[in-house]
Amino acid sequence: MQFFSGSVDSTPSPAAPPGTASGLSGNNANMLYIFNRNGVCLLYHEWHRPLRTLDAQQDQKLMFGLLFSLRSFTAKMDPTSLDKGNLGVPLLPGQGCSFHSFRTNTYKLSFMESPSGIKIILVTHPKISDLRDSLRHIYNIYVEYVVKNPLYIPGSPIKCELFNTNLDQYVKTLI
Repeated sequence: MQFFSGSVDSTPSPAAPPGTASGLSGNNANMLYIFNRNGVCLLYHEWHRPLRTLDAQQDQKLMFGLLFSLRSFTAKMDPTSLDKGNLGVPLLPGQGCSFHSFRTNTYKLSFMESPSGIKIILVTHPKISDLRDSLRHIYNIYVEYVVKNPLYIPGSPIKCELFNTNLDQYVKTLI
């Protein structure tokens, strides 16, 4: 893409995969992250990721940093709030303006933050529509099989087979 010139050459997004607007079935989820309020990655689940460029820890730090920056930026740019706070200062869940998703030509990142500070990020194909209800459903699966599990220690990585099984089943029907 050329900026500040007369011609624009933009790269179109790839064709919609099965299961999107075309009406065919298929799994279009690429990755899922679940972070706690302190930025600890409780779960990273991958369904389709053709290229791996970073190690898992570096990837998780970058994802949380991106979310932190986007939340801070959207709160700072909120035209309805007089109290803008300082850019880069952590926000409480539900505080300030929030974002739900963003799209590039190769993926769509959908985001949800619970009142308790749990952050759920789902990376999908760019042609996928709004996933807020799907993220709420994933959060409900998390509550049912992780939070209510008496063996789960809060803040530790999620290693619950029932959660993983139900998550996989739901994501397969998701889009």
